[in-house]
Amino acid sequence: MSDAQSVESRLEALEVRVAYQDQVIEDLNQTVIDQWKKIDALKRQLNKLLDRVQEVEDSGAGPRTPEPPPPHY
Repeated sequence: MSDAQSVESRLEALEVRVAYQDQVIEDLNQTVIDQWKKIDALKRQLNKLLDRVQEVEDSGAGPRTPEPPPPHY
């Protein structure tokens, strides 16, 4: 009976371990999903900002030539 109990306890320990690993994998998967959502949002925001910068550059609102140094130079 000792061998049967030993095998049973080892099997139970493995089942518990697998259950914890499944939970950790699910948590990590959710973290990766959340990070991809944030990355996508940041990419969209960056593209909007790049578009705005390009519009400002194309509109000619800013000086195209570098500013001369101040008179005290």
